[in-house]
Amino acid sequence: MANGERGIALGPSQRVPAIGQGTWHMGENPDRHAEEVRALRAGIDAGTTLIDTAEMYGEGGAERVVGEAVAGRRQEVVIVSKVYPSNAGRRRAKGACERSLTRLGTDTIDVYLLHWQGSVPLSETAAVMEELRAEGKIRQWGVSNFDTGAMERLWRVPSGQACVTDQVLYHLGSRGIEYDLLPWCRESAPGLPVMAYSPLAQGGRARRAILEDPTVRRIAEGRGVRPAQVALAWTVREGDVIAIPKAADVDHARQNAAAMDITLTDDELSALDAAFPPPRRRTPLEIL
Repeated sequence: MANGERGIALGPSQRVPAIGQGTWHMGENPDRHAEEVRALRAGIDAGTTLIDTAEMYGEGGAERVVGEAVAGRRQEVVIVSKVYPSNAGRRRAKGACERSLTRLGTDTIDVYLLHWQGSVPLSETAAVMEELRAEGKIRQWGVSNFDTGAMERLWRVPSGQACVTDQVLYHLGSRGIEYDLLPWCRESAPGLPVMAYSPLAQGGRARRAILEDPTVRRIAEGRGVRPAQVALAWTVREGDVIAIPKAADVDHARQNAAAMDITLTDDELSALDAAFPPPRRRTPLEIL
């Protein structure tokens, strides 16, 4: 890890950096393949050694990019991948996992997530995840896009509490999870970190609203860093959230990693709260 102080426990057996690497939209354009591999490798070099992907991303293309990027360096990296809800039952989960393993070029996925809740009962998914873990195909498992109610339901099924993370949308402009989901994780599932996808927002307008905000820019200029690094430092400020931004190129990957060395002051955090107010009521979980 680039900064040991910002490491976060992910389940009982793994410790990961507070900022990792996302791969959404990777593996879709062959012309970008080599640069995507270089960006992931640069991120590993810089300490962002958790890489998140999914069978959905590029219909397996992103997993292939990850597999090439980690070749020869597998022991340095924690790989997170996700299974389609339609593949999360007993009949299909093992085949989906095997296909992901093949694309990733590894024999074990470190953390295997249910991408979102579908029609397969949670009890069935939890059971097959435990079977995959017993077989050594995965080390740990978790979920993605689960709101507080879904987490409560998961916690009531056999083996549901073996879940090690919930991956959800979270950034300065989308703070709804602070009202109920984050408090639930801290109180009802101590030690279960949230994994924040799209921590710099998705889409031009939403991203500009953060990166061009006067408060974000003022803090960045005062520190001699980029607005995106301020936004990432804010996302991981509490020590129990893992951010997984995607890097478009090598320089971007290094900048993301450097955000782990930024600790925002109380005054800076207060200013960001004023610019992007925390939620005052429960809101539906935002999903991209």
